[in-house]
Amino acid sequence: MGLTPPPGPGGEHDLFETVSPNWVTTRLDFLANWARSNSLWPMPFGTACCAIEFMATAASRYDISRFGMERMSFSPRQADVLICAGRLPFKLAPVIRRIWDQMPQPKWAISMGACASTGGIFDTYAMVQGIDTIIPVDVYVPGCPPRPEGLLYGVMLLQKKIRGESISDPSLRIEHLVQPDGLFRRPEIIDEISEPFGNSVSQTRSS
Repeated sequence: MGLTPPPGPGGEHDLFETVSPNWVTTRLDFLANWARSNSLWPMPFGTACCAIEFMATAASRYDISRFGMERMSFSPRQADVLICAGRLPFKLAPVIRRIWDQMPQPKWAISMGACASTGGIFDTYAMVQGIDTIIPVDVYVPGCPPRPEGLLYGVMLLQKKIRGESISDPSLRIEHLVQPDGLFRRPEIIDEISEPFGNSVSQTRSS
């Protein structure tokens, strides 16, 4: 019964380890991820109507401070989460990439709204068709624009994703540099059908 196996051929009992060899790492993961997921400092990058919804999320009715995110950081050196709220013109693509590069590890990104995620209705030469060609994205929030409840749900998805990370995973904190043309990923390799709203299979970090 329990962890005691039946006697072997020689009458002796084989012993099972009652403590996992990864116990210490698992507990450190839990503590670190609990602290990180509940003290995220957002870096707002608002360019359009999604930014108004983001402001409403930070106001008293929705109270984003419940998630430890009331401290808006307008300095990338002191931010954890880059929230791109609105469409991204190609003129701003180098700016958001520089902000992302200046943010210290660990860091995450939320793409808020259809325009940031896929270009939305702006299928033009002047608009980036999805910010995941510029920076790695962790959570996509659909909508045009998404309501504050949608952004809060995206924040909870990001917290869930952070709680699933491990400090023993060497691929999490690798800086993914842009290519010579300034793009993080080639547009033709992005699956326009499955990726925009939450499927992070092709992203740098997946839960």
